[in-house]
Amino acid sequence: MENLDQRYEPIEVDDEDDFSANSTGNRPFLEIAEARFGRREVLKGFLAAAATGAFGGTLTSKAALAAGDSSSFTFKALEQVIKEGHQVAEGYSAEVLIRWGDKVLADAPDFDANNQSAEAQAKQFGYNCDFLAYMPLPLGSDNSEHGLIHSNHEYTDPQLMFANFSKDTQTAEQSRIEMMAHNGSVIEVKKEGGKWRVVANSKYARRITLDTEMRISGPAAGHDRMKTGYDPTGTRIFGTINNCAGGTTPWGTALMAEENFQGYFAGGDPENAPEARNYKRYGVKAKGRYPWHKTVARFDLGKEPNEPNRYGWIVEYDPYDPNSTPVKRTALGRFKHEGATSIVNKDGRVVFYLGDDQRFDYLYRFVTKGSYDPDNRAVNRDLLDQGTLSVAKFDEKTVTWLPIVFGEGPLTPENDFHSQGDLLIETRRAADLVGGTPMDRPEDVEPNPVNGRVYVMLTNNSKRKEGQTDAVNPRHSNRYGQIVELVPPGGAGADADHAADVFEWNMFLMAGNKASGAVYHPESQAWISSPDNCAFDTLGRLWISTDQGSKQIKDNIPDGMYATDVEGPGRALLKLFYAVPRSAEMCGPEFTPDGKTLFVAVQHPAEEKGSTFETPSTRWPDFADGVPPRPSIVAITKDDGGLIGT
Repeated sequence: MENLDQRYEPIEVDDEDDFSANSTGNRPFLEIAEARFGRREVLKGFLAAAATGAFGGTLTSKAALAAGDSSSFTFKALEQVIKEGHQVAEGYSAEVLIRWGDKVLADAPDFDANNQSAEAQAKQFGYNCDFLAYMPLPLGSDNSEHGLIHSNHEYTDPQLMFANFSKDTQTAEQSRIEMMAHNGSVIEVKKEGGKWRVVANSKYARRITLDTEMRISGPAAGHDRMKTGYDPTGTRIFGTINNCAGGTTPWGTALMAEENFQGYFAGGDPENAPEARNYKRYGVKAKGRYPWHKTVARFDLGKEPNEPNRYGWIVEYDPYDPNSTPVKRTALGRFKHEGATSIVNKDGRVVFYLGDDQRFDYLYRFVTKGSYDPDNRAVNRDLLDQGTLSVAKFDEKTVTWLPIVFGEGPLTPENDFHSQGDLLIETRRAADLVGGTPMDRPEDVEPNPVNGRVYVMLTNNSKRKEGQTDAVNPRHSNRYGQIVELVPPGGAGADADHAADVFEWNMFLMAGNKASGAVYHPESQAWISSPDNCAFDTLGRLWISTDQGSKQIKDNIPDGMYATDVEGPGRALLKLFYAVPRSAEMCGPEFTPDGKTLFVAVQHPAEEKGSTFETPSTRWPDFADGVPPRPSIVAITKDDGGLIGT
């Protein structure tokens, strides 16, 4: 996600997106963690607890570590050094596949940083690539050398995009270019001679932009609070914004998460508007971060007060059909979605895990009402319109999933909820009332298909106070974050019951340097800050990407891709595999089905204070005079053609 407010002048202060809007007295995660383990155990005794099985894993002795049998990863870890270019472990190659401004559609012009236009950008690869999905060709195959890549484009950095940029004199055309640089891209890719390339003139190539018409479905579709002047039905919308992480479905569609939507709106008098309570809980204010409201009416709160209600959803579309209409699936709730990762449960229903990436907000799960049919794609088409959304409530040992269902508990007209649509438009307030556990910015939440457990990236929360800690968020002023492991009942792998009401949970690691109370494997070769996205390789091992934001320079370690085992003697032993360029963020890790290629998204290189189009802190990946830094997708392969990490 965009970790710090760096739209126009990056500064080393807390993220404007990362305000706390949760004023409930719900017991926070870190207080629960302290109650479970005691503060000494949480901060100092983690490894001893893990050795005795309290955390569901085992750690080896120092004697065994000295024998060299701790980690299953065979690569030599990189040193944690920030450089202007990217870095990858010895024996691997990291090649730029596509950059901001490169052609996506066949008739796109060549990129010219000094002569940009909205028309050109709408056909070129967008800015700040984030979530990546590799979709094999043909549909339903496991082809690892020919497929499609969907990429989200989360946000824009105009001070790095445009020469002589000033937010005070931003033009309507510059705003329009920014709009076209958002949303998503679909490219066809092929591996030939061990190298990946983009297939030119592909019939699958597509740009999704703020001009792309989308359908709204599910319980909030057609609700009065979803209706606007240009859409009196409340069922149609143009585009999606701030698409951070995402997911895929078992039936071969892509999911785009809408995250920090609040900063795109401005104007009006939001504190006295009918939606004032709703605006406040989501951070919608009279002064926005982007000036789009000056030229596009739907971003002006005074003209279209319901427009913010139409963002903050999960968007589904079919990358295999370039003419398909994307759909906002409102049954999955409205909040600052970081992702939507899925697993087919043993009873055939599909379970999606969702994070609300803000301090003191919540972890969610959605379970479809219907079952997945692997032999009938059409039957699965609208599975995401019906099901149960739940919020996580932790105690010292378990996590309980509390349903968000109209008419149950406090979710009634007495609390100004009059339908399931109301609940979903105000998902955060509904979760407040049922008693969800406030978390430390849950970002990516992914089920491990090998061991059946679920891994929650909790990025940080510097606003916690000593009295606000709990078992699962055990540190106040938590600048570094932690990773939590959820254990569904029923057994490992396919036997796990992801639809069960109650799980167990473990603390997998607590990030940070030694002085911060971090806990890793005793022989970990690296320390991390702000775990963000994650992925699993074919062996079920965990790969963690990080996002320190402006703290990267202060911490003096790069963001990148870290690898660790989740079982055995190498559990929580971190090794740095890939490092992004200076001030970039590591996003969207995605393996091909055979585990021999790892695609990563390098977002916002050079995004730091004082870095501009004319004088960026790095010119990666072109390193050419006059060419600004360009967010890019990178393909990583092993030089001998083998599995990544082995």
